[in-house]
Amino acid sequence: MSLKRRQFTREFKLQVVREIEAGKALAQAAREHQLHPTLITKWRQDHLAYAEQAFAGKGNRSKEEARLAELERLVGQLTLENALLKKALLRREAPVRQPSAHGGSGCRS
Repeated sequence: MSLKRRQFTREFKLQVVREIEAGKALAQAAREHQLHPTLITKWRQDHLAYAEQAFAGKGNRSKEEARLAELERLVGQLTLENALLKKALLRREAPVRQPSAHGGSGCRS
């Protein structure tokens, strides 16, 4: 039989984080609530990063934000590539300037 993952409410997570921020030792809070200290640290980081919006969903917030950042980076990269290609195309299509008869290279025959 497999162990079932525990799920914690937003209020519980905020309570634990506030205890740590109030000065309670991380190890003590972990023992009292039967949590791994790393989990409390992660909750604290999420709370610092997202303030009161932290713990809003089922833990997918940071994954969604990471995906959004990746897509925004990709859009930026493609925009730069498009600009570069447009510039190269304009240069290729521009008429080649022939040296004029009155002031070309300065050589006379």
